[in-house]
Amino acid sequence: MINQTMTLLGKKRSVIRDIFEYANKRRAQIGAENVFDFSLGNPNVPAPADVNAAIRELLDTEDDAALHGYTSAQGAAPVRKAIADDLNRRFGTAFHADNLYMTCGAAASLKIILIALSSEGDEVIVFTPFFPEYSVFVTTAGMKLVQVPSDELSFQIDFDKLASAITPSTKAVIVNSPNNPSGVVYTAETVQKLAALLTQREKEYGHAIYLISDEPYRELVYDGIEVPYLTKYYTDTVVCYSYSKSLSLPGERIGYILVPDEVCESADLYAAVCGAGRALGYVCAPSMMQQVVAKTTGQVADLNVYKGNRDLIYNALTDYGFTCIHPDGAFYLFVKSPEPDATAFYEKAKEFDLMLVPADSFGTPGFVRIAYCVSTDMIRRSLPAFLKLAKSYGLC
Repeated sequence: MINQTMTLLGKKRSVIRDIFEYANKRRAQIGAENVFDFSLGNPNVPAPADVNAAIRELLDTEDDAALHGYTSAQGAAPVRKAIADDLNRRFGTAFHADNLYMTCGAAASLKIILIALSSEGDEVIVFTPFFPEYSVFVTTAGMKLVQVPSDELSFQIDFDKLASAITPSTKAVIVNSPNNPSGVVYTAETVQKLAALLTQREKEYGHAIYLISDEPYRELVYDGIEVPYLTKYYTDTVVCYSYSKSLSLPGERIGYILVPDEVCESADLYAAVCGAGRALGYVCAPSMMQQVVAKTTGQVADLNVYKGNRDLIYNALTDYGFTCIHPDGAFYLFVKSPEPDATAFYEKAKEFDLMLVPADSFGTPGFVRIAYCVSTDMIRRSLPAFLKLAKSYGLC
């Protein structure tokens, strides 16, 4: 008998991918210039010049066996040291190479850490809105996903709801700041209150509650906003990071898990991370890309493009009468549907060849996500269609 859970996952694509495929079909029918596809969070800003320079340098100078061969399962030691040194320089921490485990991006990092932590009956808390794949990662790790609605106005954590959701079965809490899909960044005040509540419940229950910080968008912030580094606020924090967005390398699949020494049972947890990677079949993260990120630590793609895109689409849509959450980071705009059913709103938008993602699968019905990591020209060309959409609902 074939595994039915995996069969269902394979047969049913995410709503994001379904919309992307529909957009491809429309491009073939009416021309790419007439389709306004805001479905995928696929960076359109080029990688920093030093990334391509590093790749060329490695190809020209490194022995093929060293460049393309296996590394240690947890990643090459010099690479992990370079990343630790960069984090220490930026955040005033004291990490070392053996706190890091290199992965194939944040998705792999999340799956590995959840497998490493999972025991029968465990619960994992997420805050709505959340990246839909969290549900897949958590449930296929054998744990229960517990959704906690965020504050309806600020999209910061609603602590009354969180306090009610935490139980003795809570093993971990996942946070994603800057957030996909809202673009909201958790304030230092929010992080401090979260740390205090989790610390209190750890003492009450007599076991660790791990805070998993999912950070593919950490560097993508605007207007001088700072993203608190969570290991400095809460002892039992582990970090799942990806270079997909910061270096515009989504297809290269490179990231890491950070397990600080201060984390409860850190040595065993790090061993469990290594074991989970082994069990999942991750021999090692891509060797050449490990060396590339080591050579380009601390660099970021040109964020001015994303900021310009954000300002352009946010200002236009709010002028047209749409209600939008102001994004301080990432590259998504979260828009309230003018009607209760966001899928119906999406279907209406399709009449104008606007591809928006209904947020039901993000845990927040009544909203759509717009990924503005697209060309500025496409945003400009899409605005008349958005205006027609607004007028169809009598918003302006």
